[in-house]
Amino acid sequence: MPQPSPDRAPEPLPAVTQDTLIVADLAPRRRPVAKSPSPYRRLFALPGTRAFTIGNLIARLPIGMFGVSTIIMIAASRGSYALAGSVTGTGLVATAVVAPWIARLVDRHGQARIAVPATAFAVLGQVTLLLCLHYDAPDWTLFAAYAATATTPNIGGMSRARWAHLLKEDADALHTANAFEQAADELCYMVGPVLAAFLCGTLFPEAGMLTAGILLMTGMLVFTAQRATEPPPSRDTRSAPPLRARGMPPLLLGLMATGAIFGAMEVITVAFADAQGSRSAAGPVLALQAAGSCAAGLAFGALKPSGPAERRYLWCLAAMTALMTLPLLAARTTGSLLALAPALLLAGMATAPTMVTAMTLVQRRTPEGRLNEGMTLAVTALLGGIACGSATGGWTAEHLSPTTGFLLPPTAATLALLIALTYGCATRRTRP
Repeated sequence: MPQPSPDRAPEPLPAVTQDTLIVADLAPRRRPVAKSPSPYRRLFALPGTRAFTIGNLIARLPIGMFGVSTIIMIAASRGSYALAGSVTGTGLVATAVVAPWIARLVDRHGQARIAVPATAFAVLGQVTLLLCLHYDAPDWTLFAAYAATATTPNIGGMSRARWAHLLKEDADALHTANAFEQAADELCYMVGPVLAAFLCGTLFPEAGMLTAGILLMTGMLVFTAQRATEPPPSRDTRSAPPLRARGMPPLLLGLMATGAIFGAMEVITVAFADAQGSRSAAGPVLALQAAGSCAAGLAFGALKPSGPAERRYLWCLAAMTALMTLPLLAARTTGSLLALAPALLLAGMATAPTMVTAMTLVQRRTPEGRLNEGMTLAVTALLGGIACGSATGGWTAEHLSPTTGFLLPPTAATLALLIALTYGCATRRTRP
């Protein structure tokens, strides 16, 4: 058998195999494409943000419990809803006066140093109110005790100030954070009254106030313990007050008109449900409005904003004006609470985007080092609008009709839009 010559070159591989090897060697290797995390996941990936958010939510929930708990507790003890309403109204007035001062101290001395003792003083006022009712003290003591709760710090403003401090170089992330904070507001105002009514009804009338006080103090301690994310105190007193900052007064007027929408809608919906013989259904129906706002806020925060915030604010106000006509149409054309429910759900979807954009403008127009004070002024304007809207809505429902009262929310929204247009709130820009 012949042997192969050692000088003979080896036979080449088949052409197909060579081409296959060359192609396999030169072909790019496919790498798995990593999915981009959601804006909210990136937000809470920052160190310390989850911890202060947990404390913020615990302390924020009682804000929606205090009003209902106070009304139920005083009405059960003294048998007077008029007295209960007057006491809570006094608390709102006291908050409007005291809250900006507390916020100014927070800006100058730090959140932990001021918020903890201020919260403790507010909880002491709640305990005093309970004792006054238990021992049948004179009515004037109820007003004094509840006014003392006005020292409660604006936990939402302090949380937004932390986000602004952490994300001052990332406008998109700050937009997402503001949307989350607004959704948290809606959630707490949706769950808080229901929880308070449940506790007061199933346990004892004081249960709602006691639970709210414990949650407030616990949440504030957890929140302020996160010192790594706390904005540094600003001792620079030379900057102008936020109220005199350029573009701030018309913005606050617009927020007051927006608050009137909320106050009027709440009272009118309760009156409308009562006229239908379903007063107990008013709470769940109003919760749908808050649910719509919460869902829209989370969706709005996941979007990347385009264009200046001033322009977005105009569009949001226009959308809110249009959507607030839906409850009016539902009440007038059907007179049914069942038809009003989805109308309120849709109307609520314009609330959170409007509030998120408004708070963004407040942050930009507030002078450096006074952010807590600026945010508290915004909340105070909202509370003032809510009080005016509640009073006007109650008068309209009683002297005209609940259906006629549904004219008030779109009217207030139109007023907010006109303020923005008239005073140049959509075009004045103080910061890029």
